[in-house]
Amino acid sequence: MVISSIADGVLRRVEAAGDGLSEAFFEPVVRLGVTGMARSGKTVFITSLVANLLDRGRMPQLAAHAEGRIEAAFLQPQPDDLVPRFDYEAHLAAMTGAAPVWPESTRAISELRVTMRVKPSGMFAGLQGARTVHLDIVDYPGEWLLDLALLDKSFAQWSSEVLTRLQGREEAVGYLAMLDGIDAAAELDEPKAQAMAASFTDYLHEARGAGYSDCTPGRFLLPGELEGSPALTFAPLPEVEKASRRSLWRAFERRFEAYKARVVAPFFRDHFSRLDRQVILVDALGAIHAGPRAVEDLRSGLRDTLAAFRPGRNSFLTRLLRGKRVEKVLFAATKADHLHHSQHPELTAIMQALTRDAADRAQFAGAGTHAMSLAAVRATVEETVAHDGKALECVRGRLLESGKQAALYPGALPQDPSVLLTPARQGAVAWLGQDYQVMKFAPAPLTLRPGEGPPHIRLDRAAQFLIGDLL
Repeated sequence: MVISSIADGVLRRVEAAGDGLSEAFFEPVVRLGVTGMARSGKTVFITSLVANLLDRGRMPQLAAHAEGRIEAAFLQPQPDDLVPRFDYEAHLAAMTGAAPVWPESTRAISELRVTMRVKPSGMFAGLQGARTVHLDIVDYPGEWLLDLALLDKSFAQWSSEVLTRLQGREEAVGYLAMLDGIDAAAELDEPKAQAMAASFTDYLHEARGAGYSDCTPGRFLLPGELEGSPALTFAPLPEVEKASRRSLWRAFERRFEAYKARVVAPFFRDHFSRLDRQVILVDALGAIHAGPRAVEDLRSGLRDTLAAFRPGRNSFLTRLLRGKRVEKVLFAATKADHLHHSQHPELTAIMQALTRDAADRAQFAGAGTHAMSLAAVRATVEETVAHDGKALECVRGRLLESGKQAALYPGALPQDPSVLLTPARQGAVAWLGQDYQVMKFAPAPLTLRPGEGPPHIRLDRAAQFLIGDLL
């Protein structure tokens, strides 16, 4: 029995190694991570990307399609049996039904495999047949991405940074008031600890709703099966130098370390560290509308989290011996359809400026980075409206809350991104002389012709950057 079990184990390992070599040489697999903060459009992005890879009539900037080299594209079961499948069909039906609605937001990790048969290009194109390329799309909440930065922080460091940010935020008034009556050096009182964690969680929800991005720990917002566990029952505290083992400080410190070890580290090990390419979706317009503090919060968050990507060039030996490293990172400002196309260059420039620190780090390590603006599904049309003797370039769409048609002129974005980023860095509380408006648009009714996916803005260019070299 023992010998048989050992033999079976060896055989399984040999088969797994054979499968890996087969994929590496004959059927390459690329794992694309898609994430972003709340309301950045992750589910919409993946759904539209898949639909437009299956029906490529709206993908002229994807070179392999433009050259007629993609023979077929189809869905296959994802390779990870323990990861839920991304519910592509339900999400597409929600957006393209008779009364279209946006699909529900990402609340946990999911995965979907798109397989493409692609004819080779170049001088050997006539000598080789089509090959198979697998694209495994991994969807995970942006809050989990921010958590990766906690791995290198102590409870004291995290508490100090969070409490510093909380000063002056209306959303934090309740938690800070509760904190005034807490002695962190006193013995742990579990009901008080639970009340503090609940109050801090309330703050995180309000901060996220106000446009802030630094909402860690992310599982406080999406607890799932961990809800009510000690690993989610802590909050930032003023540091106590010589706290006793039974003190509130030590209890929260232990729970913070447990959160990193039992929640953050397994996600990094099992999912994140296996990615080849990454998309980070950003609701830059929402942050601008929320004000300078939200913009600075977004910029610093993008800078701090990119270190977790271990960016660099993949090689065959790197894959086999030392694990994968992210090769390409796309920073995408979503909801470009909320602006007239004449302002898209300004939005792209702002996105490039927001991600400059992060992109410089990635490029130094050998990863390819790109910043752009896009709309995974176009929900508006453009029109020019006369107002006070001036022609305003607007977008028109169906309002999410009322369903009524409305035209929007959000305000002119500056050509120089420093007009926004400088006051944001300096701690300004409001924009001077300008007010940037946003509206929430519902998806437009669609009539998709055979061979066409949902209408979009620059989704094909995003796909070309992310996977064009593999096709």
